[in-house]
Amino acid sequence: MTLHHSKHHQTYINNLNAANKAFAEAEKNGDLRKQIELQSAIKFNGGSHINHSLFWKNMAPQSEGGGQLHDGPLKQAIEKEFGDVEKFKTNFNATSAGIQGSGWCWLGLSKGGHLEIVTTKDQDPLVTHHPILGSDIWEHSWYLQYKNDKASYFKQWWNVVNWKEAEARYNEAIKKASL
Repeated sequence: MTLHHSKHHQTYINNLNAANKAFAEAEKNGDLRKQIELQSAIKFNGGSHINHSLFWKNMAPQSEGGGQLHDGPLKQAIEKEFGDVEKFKTNFNATSAGIQGSGWCWLGLSKGGHLEIVTTKDQDPLVTHHPILGSDIWEHSWYLQYKNDKASYFKQWWNVVNWKEAEARYNEAIKKASL
């Protein structure tokens, strides 16, 4: 994950900064064509930065509670929506495995207040739901350690999921939904 964080995520940040700078310059010069051209770079790199920023917070070493989901509102909601936590993990892993190419798998709170497993393509951020938990399904996340066995990555990832962070995000989303 060090390479993933220090190289991949940093490159997305650098590219986002460059695209934002070029966009501001194009806007200043009234170059609408250039502004339109830069939108895809801003979306891709900006989405990546948003996704990865959440991804890093969604993991913790086991010594700091990673992998431990305690009783609370999030666990109760998962059990209500998916039957139990193991069924949820199985469903999440199957959905992750079904992503063709690159993307993200999310546990998100819908606008209707339901937990749902949702995928996004490439580096698109989750905008249809409030993200609770996100997993990077791009090869750079798992290939160095797991080679072509991404299913093992999916299974092992649960050992470092920072459920405290996910619970905080869930509680925040519920609070916003009730306002």
